[in-house]
Amino acid sequence: MRSAQQILADSAVIAVVGASRDPGKAAHRVPLEMQRHGWRIIPVNPTVDELFGEKAYPTLADIPHPVDLVDVFRPAADAVEVVRQAVAIGAPAVWLQLGIFSAEARRIAEEAGIDYVEDRCLIIERAAAGLSRRN
Repeated sequence: MRSAQQILADSAVIAVVGASRDPGKAAHRVPLEMQRHGWRIIPVNPTVDELFGEKAYPTLADIPHPVDLVDVFRPAADAVEVVRQAVAIGAPAVWLQLGIFSAEARRIAEEAGIDYVEDRCLIIERAAAGLSRRN
């Protein structure tokens, strides 16, 4: 299993499930900050057409290209289904944001052989490792 920072270093395209249009929410600020540092952010939110200058998709299955990481901004109760969907699309890693834990989601990810991170924040890990995808 790769470390959280190695997953970020290896990822170029991040699907963000629960990405928000509300600039006051972490589910907006975190993906936008990652985008500013060079990651391609694919918003997954059935209530918006576009976020961060990218087309938004209602579900992970609707994204027409591979993603390197599925980042989850949904309640822990929803994480199990999101991880199932991530496994179904062949995502190599799933990341549950700060404050989100799910033993069942972890089990599903481990059984599928994909990397799994929970209760960690992308921008905190990015900053701690000094990572950027910008040249």
